[in-house]
Amino acid sequence: MNYRVIKENDLFLLSDEKGDIVGNHTYELGLYTKDTRFLSTMKLLVNGESPIALHSDGGENYRSSILLTNPHQENEEGLQLWRESIQFERTRFISEGVLYEKVKATSYFPKKAAFRIALEMDADFLDMFIVRGFQNGKTGSRGETEVAAQEMTFTYNGSDQIKRKTVVKWDQPEQEARGGYVGFDWELQHGESKEVIFKIEALHDQETSRIQDEKDALNSLKKSYEEWNGSLPTIETDVKQLEKLVRRGTDDLRVLMNDVGFGSFPVAGLPWFGVPFGRDSLIAALQLLPFNAAVAKGTLLTMAHYQGTKVDAWRDEQPGKIMHEIRYGELANTDQIPFAPYYGSVDSTPLFLMLLVEYVNWTGDLSLAKELRSNIDRAIDWIDEYGDRDGDLFVEYHQEASKGIANQGWKDSGDSVVHRNGDYAVSPIALSEVQGYVYQAKKGIAQIFTQLGETEKANHLDLTAEKLKTKFNEAFWMDDVQFYAIALDEKKNQVGTITSNPGHLLQSGILSDDRAKKVAEILVNEKMFSGFGIRTMAIGEAGYNPMSYHDGSVWPHDNSMILLGMAKSNNQEEMSKVIQGLLDASLHFEYDRLPELFCGYDQSLNTVVPYPVACSPQAWAAGTPLTFVQSLLGIFPAGLNKKIILSPSLLPSMDELHVKDLRIGEGVLSVSLTRIDGKTEVDVKKNTTGWEIIQRLETPAL
Repeated sequence: MNYRVIKENDLFLLSDEKGDIVGNHTYELGLYTKDTRFLSTMKLLVNGESPIALHSDGGENYRSSILLTNPHQENEEGLQLWRESIQFERTRFISEGVLYEKVKATSYFPKKAAFRIALEMDADFLDMFIVRGFQNGKTGSRGETEVAAQEMTFTYNGSDQIKRKTVVKWDQPEQEARGGYVGFDWELQHGESKEVIFKIEALHDQETSRIQDEKDALNSLKKSYEEWNGSLPTIETDVKQLEKLVRRGTDDLRVLMNDVGFGSFPVAGLPWFGVPFGRDSLIAALQLLPFNAAVAKGTLLTMAHYQGTKVDAWRDEQPGKIMHEIRYGELANTDQIPFAPYYGSVDSTPLFLMLLVEYVNWTGDLSLAKELRSNIDRAIDWIDEYGDRDGDLFVEYHQEASKGIANQGWKDSGDSVVHRNGDYAVSPIALSEVQGYVYQAKKGIAQIFTQLGETEKANHLDLTAEKLKTKFNEAFWMDDVQFYAIALDEKKNQVGTITSNPGHLLQSGILSDDRAKKVAEILVNEKMFSGFGIRTMAIGEAGYNPMSYHDGSVWPHDNSMILLGMAKSNNQEEMSKVIQGLLDASLHFEYDRLPELFCGYDQSLNTVVPYPVACSPQAWAAGTPLTFVQSLLGIFPAGLNKKIILSPSLLPSMDELHVKDLRIGEGVLSVSLTRIDGKTEVDVKKNTTGWEIIQRLETPAL
């Protein structure tokens, strides 16, 4: 990872490994909030030169530390600084919308050393879509750069009539300050240190400053992380890599939390997707449910707030539809792009209902379902009226927005739905996994309606779900390969390429047991399973490319959805193979962090080949290790019946797994799994939920 990123709420800093914001970088570095770059340059200079990197730590989520030293420096007058005589430490964090950066210099030169330390800065206020080269458009104009004692302000007058400014303050008197530059002349004896603290904030219009004392800001941030970690269950196992991955995943999910007024929810990922997303946020919240159900609630309330209200082809919006993503930059605000918000996602709406059902299953809390009652009806109406465009029971997508997305499932690249002969499918397209989401959502909502006394509506949902199940299995099943098509195209022809999409069906209940078994087996055969995870597309298919974004790569979150289904459908042998593969893959990435995706090459290379511009941390990749724990426990609560289904198993490499204080209902559950004489023994250490535990018959030891 050749960048360093820190984030808190909707402000994030993306720098190089030295902590600088420079140009000509693979990732467009900067200080960003609300899809605008508020710092486009930030360089630390020593006597006008860039220091040398010693160590750069990107493992700590809320704070970053970088060690640097000076190059050898001479001029006409002689020696300026002997090489590696000054240590520079940059420590930064973000709190309450403010970036705090401390630059500390310590001298190891035997005599007094004199030097100038400076920060060179600029702010281009570019919209994220322009920064990434996706879009051009009408923009505003730069204002004056204002310089005062220990303060500098960059200003911008947006075409959306929003005035933006970047305010930089420092706590030591400067020797020189001018537009984009501030310098300090320091003298240090051997072992002596000096430091300066910069406080940088991005402000819109009349927003007031949120700058506070640096120590108070850091303590507040630490406290929020302590509260987050204190609310999580404890995971202990003899497979320490699993423990590391779970801790990394929960830490990354914490840093990806945002709140736009309706409770915490995870943004999709960094650096480019630090905004509310429908599909991504919903799936990440689903993965996190056993660890922190409050995030699911915040996610559902956020999505409900932005639920579609009208037919608007420019945004691919229809009444009841859950959004794809929302952007807050200048281009979105002036309708030059359709992302305020944009609704081009076919699966966000059923996923919204699925998450609500699973939230109730884990918490038993019907009050949220009651609060979102009208949103539920509108989402179901969207599925039946607008999602099912031609009345054949299948939910299809078709791009209406001229600047929208063509493929509107999770594999949203233009080449992701391809026939076996290499032709791209033409929309309207009905994706296999979406039909499973709809089935699962309707069956679950029907149970909620029954509990609420709405029997007629419940029966109607059950009936339409069962009709969908019958028709789906007739239309999507491919007898010749004993697998499901990824999709039906505009002519209702099967798109027969073997892909990972049907794996999502395993948790839906739309498959019979024998077909679920066949799906699970194919997903772990040599064409689909790389050894490090399930590929998005099978080797040998016309569209297969191990370097592609969606046609042969491995996506951890895709695997996680399949894993939950394998656990739920009692296909534990295949489940264990996939978990072990991802555990092995994680050893090849920095900080035990699974990325958004990686290439689909097999294990013969003895390494995992990274995808060149994968986002990291990515919410649903961070949530993937959490599904390992749920899958190994085989735990699926049924909140309306106050029952907990357990179908536990251990990896072949694992002899014990201890999960303490898993929150279910209004209590906690602590469970230990131990392998004794080749069999998995289950010990319920604590159960304060008041719910009945139902353990499935144990499967044979692997």
